[in-house]
Amino acid sequence: MEARKSDLEQKVLRLSVARRARLARVLLDSLDGETEEDVEAAWAAEAKRRSEELRSGRVKGRTSAQVYARARSALSALS
Repeated sequence: MEARKSDLEQKVLRLSVARRARLARVLLDSLDGETEEDVEAAWAAEAKRRSEELRSGRVKGRTSAQVYARARSALSALS
């Protein structure tokens, strides 16, 4: 099995960059079990949910200055 794996790896590495990229995409997609369309639909639903929360007043938005200050503080705590 190991020799076959080596042969396969060598064959794959001889492919063009474009073909290796496509193969990598296919292999990664097979691990996730989710398609790109599934991911896009999930993000669209999340964006709609967040928009409705802001519009209804259930959550309050933050300014970019607040977000960056919090991020800087969190990063400083790591060092």
